[in-house]
Amino acid sequence: MTYLSSFLLGLVQGLAEFLPISSSGHLSIAQNLLGLNTEIPEFFDVLLHLGTLVAVFVAYWRDICDMVAELIHGVGDLVHGTTPRQVPPARRLILLIIVGTLPLFILLPIHKQVQALSNNMVFIGAALVVTGFLLFACDLVRKGKKTERTATIADVLVVGLGQAIATMPGISRSGMTITTGCFMGFERKFAVRFSFLLSIPAVLGANILSLKDALDTGIIWAEVPMYVVGVITAAVVGYACIRLLRLVAEKGRFGAFAYYCWAVGLLTLLLNAIK
Repeated sequence: MTYLSSFLLGLVQGLAEFLPISSSGHLSIAQNLLGLNTEIPEFFDVLLHLGTLVAVFVAYWRDICDMVAELIHGVGDLVHGTTPRQVPPARRLILLIIVGTLPLFILLPIHKQVQALSNNMVFIGAALVVTGFLLFACDLVRKGKKTERTATIADVLVVGLGQAIATMPGISRSGMTITTGCFMGFERKFAVRFSFLLSIPAVLGANILSLKDALDTGIIWAEVPMYVVGVITAAVVGYACIRLLRLVAEKGRFGAFAYYCWAVGLLTLLLNAIK
């Protein structure tokens, strides 16, 4: 590990984690078709994901602060048996995120089978093509008006199901959840905001589960300063990508990402056929 490689890995993590191009799909293509050595120390991999999670916290710190405050007030209301006449938007947003996270638990019994798809280049190529169609179709959908005040439990369950499907390599998590939200009539800004807030429990939970394995494999303490460079890079680039997606979603211009996913997906299928 060098400072340059740490910086480059942080750059890739920040770009691929939030842009709708499927980071897992690109990693699998690099490993299986291009023969690149993409092995990353497990502890560094956990830190990189936490770096992009920091980007989400910075971008949506007001929402997160409001939700924490409402969580405390909500517990107080339960203790005292009081209920507000109108549920505050931040408190309702907590409920929507919890409900949207539930479909992930469906995958627990088959998570090994899902992970095994990372070696199936035909599936990944096709999944990238499908991601492209979703992004292209999103541009054609009429702008919705639903926010945390009006989105229904059914709406967020569908978005949560999209997030669960996006655990498959080649399907972009951000692309799937944002486009699904738009299809369900979400306001475009809210679709992006809900997508990234929904990622917090998913990414945090996955990293907590991975942390034990990372610690068991050992930490090379001499490389920790290099890890810091990668984490900071991932956080800064990730924040920039979140701002870019806000603009793209508002203007309805996912087409560029769609063409990119189509190109990479078809190229993957072609290279796999040749190989």
